[in-house]
Amino acid sequence: MPIKKSELYSSIWKSCDELRGGMDASQYKDYVLVLLFVKYVSDKAASQKDYDLEVPEGGSFADLVKLKGDKDIGDKMNKVIGRLAEKNDLKGVINVADWNDSDKLGKGKDMVDRLSNLISIFEKPELDFRRNRAEGDDLLGDAYEYLMRHFATESGKSKGQFYTPAEVSRIMAKVIGVGSASSSNQTIHDPTCGSGSLLIKAHDEAKSATGFDLALYGQEMDNATRALARMNLILHDCAFGEVWQDNTLSAPHFKDPKTGALKTFDFVVANPPFSTKSWTNGIDPANDPYGRFAFGVPPKKNGDYAFLLHILACLKSTGKGAVILPHGVLFRGGAEATIRREVVRRGYIKGIIGLPPNLFFGTGIPACILVLDKEGAAARKGIFMIDASKGFIKDGNKNRLRAQDIHKIVDVFNRQIELPRYSRMVSLDEISGPKNDFNLNLPRYIDSSEPEDIQDIDGHLRGGIPQRDLDALERYWKVFSGLREALFKEASRPGYSELKVATADIKTTIFGHTKFTAWSIQTQKLFVVWRAESEPRLRAIKKGDKPKVLIDTLAEELLATFQKARLLDPYDVYQHLMDYWAEVMQDDVYLIASDGWREAAKPRPIEDKDKKAKDKPDFTIGKQKFKAELIPASLLIARYFAAEQAAIEKLESEAAAVTQAMEELAEEHGGEDGLLAEARNDKEKLTKASVSARLRHVKNDPDAADEEKVLVAYLALIDKEAATNAKANAAQEELTAKVAAKYGTLTEDDIKTLVVEDKWLAALEASVTGELDRVSQSLTGRVRELAERYASPLPSLTAELSTLAARVDEHLKKMGAIWN
Repeated sequence: MPIKKSELYSSIWKSCDELRGGMDASQYKDYVLVLLFVKYVSDKAASQKDYDLEVPEGGSFADLVKLKGDKDIGDKMNKVIGRLAEKNDLKGVINVADWNDSDKLGKGKDMVDRLSNLISIFEKPELDFRRNRAEGDDLLGDAYEYLMRHFATESGKSKGQFYTPAEVSRIMAKVIGVGSASSSNQTIHDPTCGSGSLLIKAHDEAKSATGFDLALYGQEMDNATRALARMNLILHDCAFGEVWQDNTLSAPHFKDPKTGALKTFDFVVANPPFSTKSWTNGIDPANDPYGRFAFGVPPKKNGDYAFLLHILACLKSTGKGAVILPHGVLFRGGAEATIRREVVRRGYIKGIIGLPPNLFFGTGIPACILVLDKEGAAARKGIFMIDASKGFIKDGNKNRLRAQDIHKIVDVFNRQIELPRYSRMVSLDEISGPKNDFNLNLPRYIDSSEPEDIQDIDGHLRGGIPQRDLDALERYWKVFSGLREALFKEASRPGYSELKVATADIKTTIFGHTKFTAWSIQTQKLFVVWRAESEPRLRAIKKGDKPKVLIDTLAEELLATFQKARLLDPYDVYQHLMDYWAEVMQDDVYLIASDGWREAAKPRPIEDKDKKAKDKPDFTIGKQKFKAELIPASLLIARYFAAEQAAIEKLESEAAAVTQAMEELAEEHGGEDGLLAEARNDKEKLTKASVSARLRHVKNDPDAADEEKVLVAYLALIDKEAATNAKANAAQEELTAKVAAKYGTLTEDDIKTLVVEDKWLAALEASVTGELDRVSQSLTGRVRELAERYASPLPSLTAELSTLAARVDEHLKKMGAIWN
């Protein structure tokens, strides 16, 4: 069976269940990630003659499998992994965890069972990485990142610092221009590399855009985290990247061998620890041998600027970098203000990107990306600023950037697009002027708050909809010319309008307007254009293709197509594709790229061995259950067996009608003295047996004629319901047999039609239609809200209140007269 991304992730995460209870969540990674690594390199070495790593005899995953059930399994696992580490210079990387630690893994049989079960999870056939034909698509690298994200989430505030969210890493890689690398000799450095995600994303960006395999250099203070980084690099085909373990500030490892000065790099990315209080350990900043603090010495209890100055010192004169720092670096005073002034004056800061709060594991405070660029710094006249703090979704107890948020940030930054309440180029004159005095706090320059919906007092008092509220909908009136006039007329006083149609007719007026109809048709045509371009590409998917390349191409073309759409946000449309890719399409494409269309389309038998299996069968033949992953049975039925399905639905509808008639009869005559009261069984149910028994008891009793009549009617309904359900069940079994047989007769072209047209493109078209509905409902809702808000001015409410009060008084007088 080919590997599915979602199944790979869930299977590996399941391995953590075997470790719960004996250790903190932050320690799972020391075991699970190592086992994942050993499995992967063992499979790759077995399937590739020229694989970079050598798997020695007695040092493979197969050797771990042999240990299942062994009473000395922990000690022997240490030896197997130690052999692999020694052969590949991975000591201190993959042999850090102790597999014989009884405090964490249990004693005796508890340890044996736990480790045996853990090995069995990675032994599953679907985790055979020798069959991964989507080479270069980082299937395992992505799984590794997935696990690290979960580990960071579960590890709590103090343990999540080893991981930078992949979404932020991608932004940084794209805004520093590494995708425009000019030579394979260029270098990327991360002085606080953690698990290596920033280095890897920058490397991938350069390689995918230019083909250059840039050299990677990382330094990390924590030894266990450095081990994560080394494994991560290997799993992402960056096996020769160098990661050194030591304190970057006090003992920078990468230096010029001749001068002893810091080695400089073409690109630097970093996510240093926020506001660390111990940054001066081992350093005399005033006498720094590397001259990093010429602009000033950062505060002793806050190392944010120490890392920033170190990064600047590591950049070549043409170097570019990006660093994640807390917002405080933008506005704090004292020594930091002095340093900030010097950095800005020299033009080193190309841009600032404000990120949403609660993105990072280890802190909930909002952070920003400082984009650095020494090339052309002397001529720089401004800093491009983005406030992207509003673009995110909730993901558990953290926030997460969506694909559309990432793309928008990158597009706006790289093209220097100024958008209201989002981005602008701020001149150095404005920044350095007396009003701001080099304060870079984003709210000073970008007001990202939404306009307040102001209540108009005069409108409430005298009626009429304020024209300023209607003017605020100008983007709609520009597209739907004439619609404003169709909905509103001028009121008796200037500055106000009145609704020309009834409130109930607002939606009909909007949806029926010729310009609205034309806009809807025109927007839907954009999807038709993209569909026509994408369908041949989707049908052309074959074994060995790279799914990531495919989705990147499709998504970029969709985004470019909907840039022409009016009123729609093209990034919202783009997000629909990316969501569908993550939920459904990604697994489908990986199946096809792994095994081809025909093999991927075959229904998979579900094994009943695993009682906890989550798979629900799509259909069952005899006792064998099947899961149709690429082509759900519903797609086959809709295209080939619509008549049969309609007949079944008709029978089910008839059965439901009979059931309803039974319920109505039981409700009418089921009370204590009702004609069906004596027909219930011991459980107070009306069954065929209980009704038949009662009918025999009252038959030919002249005093029970009415009861007999109802009993006969109810029994007839029971028989009719059973007969109808029997027909429906028989028809369903017949249809299931036809569907199962149809899978075996599908041609490759049939399969492509079902998957590409009926499944993928149909779902995406529905999503785009949903965007159209959202835009139109937004306008309809706002117009109705304004109409209802000012529909009843105060004088009319007062008059209505007086009328109602008079009626109440009149009623009270009448009631008083009656009482008297």
